[in-house]
Amino acid sequence: MNERINQLADQADIRWLLEFYPSLEKFAELIVRECADLCEHQANNEEFDQYDMGMQVKAEDIKALIKEHFGVEE
Repeated sequence: MNERINQLADQADIRWLLEFYPSLEKFAELIVRECADLCEHQANNEEFDQYDMGMQVKAEDIKALIKEHFGVEE
């Protein structure tokens, strides 16, 4: 995890929990991965056109940015 997770833990006043329960960091990582995975683009029909290709590329960029922001490795 990166510093962003620690900042959020501070805001929620649960930083001390991370010290006693390191598995909470894994839990946070799993949530980040789930959110990032929601960025998958679904084509509207069986035809995959240029719009869908562009949306897929953008969705992959957003997915990578979410993981990078929270320090989650691929």
